[in-house]
Amino acid sequence: MKKYTNTGSKDTRSGFGAGMTELGQKNENVVALCADLIGSLKFDDFKKNHPERFFQIGIAEANMIGIAAGLTIGGKIPFTGTFANFSTGRVTINSSSVAYSDKNVKICASHAGLTLGEDGATHQILEDIGLMKMLPGMTVINTCDYNQTKAATLALADHHGPAYLRFGRPVVPNFMPADKPFVIGKAIMLNEGTDVTIIATGHLVWEALVAAEALEAKGISAEVINIHTIKPLDEEAILKSVKKTGCVVTAEEHNIIGGLGESVSRTLVQNHLLPQEFVAVNDSFGESGTPDQLMEKYKLNNQAIVEAVEKVIKRK
Repeated sequence: MKKYTNTGSKDTRSGFGAGMTELGQKNENVVALCADLIGSLKFDDFKKNHPERFFQIGIAEANMIGIAAGLTIGGKIPFTGTFANFSTGRVTINSSSVAYSDKNVKICASHAGLTLGEDGATHQILEDIGLMKMLPGMTVINTCDYNQTKAATLALADHHGPAYLRFGRPVVPNFMPADKPFVIGKAIMLNEGTDVTIIATGHLVWEALVAAEALEAKGISAEVINIHTIKPLDEEAILKSVKKTGCVVTAEEHNIIGGLGESVSRTLVQNHLLPQEFVAVNDSFGESGTPDQLMEKYKLNNQAIVEAVEKVIKRK
C-alpha cells in the first residue's frame, strides 16, 4: 500500500488562516468577516495586511451571514468565520437565505466535532454537515489536514456559489501533499485495495490510513478514499470502488444521522446495493474530555475502523 507520512502535526484552522493570507494577496475581491473570534479563526494576518477588507461583526453570527450576502451584490467574495456551532445551528435560517438566492458566500467553520474536546457538548456540533447539505445549492466541504484545508480555502475563492467549509481546532497529522490541487467534488484515492472500501472524511481520513496498515497485516486489502466534499458527492468514484471490493465502511466525526455515511447509503441503494458499516457518533451529544479520550470513547479511531471492516467483510 502507498505510505502517507505525517510531515508534522498542525491544526486545520491554521490551514484556513494560511489560505486567507494568500487570498488576501491574490484576490482583492476577497473579504473576511468574523464574529469576535479573530485568533481562533486565524484571521490575524488577513486583518493586519488588509484592514479595509476585514469586518469585525462581533457576537452576531446571523447578522454576519446577512452582511456577507449583501457584500456579494457588489462583487465581493466574503468568507465568514466563527465556530461551527454558530456557523450552522445558530444561523440556519440565514444560511438558507444565502442558498435560496445563490449568494457567493463562503461559510467557514472551525471547532467542529468531538475533537473540540474540553469545551463540551454545547460547542461540539455533530449535526452541522447534515444541516448544511440539506440546503439546495450549498457545497459542503470537510477537510482532513492543514494542507488540504489551505488548498480548499483557495479553491473556494474561484468557486461561485454558497459553500460550507468545516475544519477543527486540534493538531492532527499533516499528510496530504502541499502542492496537490483541491478539486471540489472529486474524491481522492489514497490507497488501492480489493477486499473493502473505506470512505473517510475530515479527521477520520488519517485514522483510515492507519487502519488500512493494520488490516494489511491481517491479510485484508483496504481501499481508502478521502471524501473531502460531502456535497456534491463523487458518486462515480464510490461506485467504481465498491463494485470492486463488494463492501464499504464510512468514517466521519459527525452524527451517524445526516452525514457522509447516509449520503453514501443513498448512492448504494440507488445504484449498487451492498453491505455497509458506519463509524460515526451513534446519535448522541458529546461531552468534555481530551480529543483523544473522546475519539476513543465514541469509537472514532483506527481501531473502530478495523472492527467495522472485519464486521462488514463477514456480511459480504
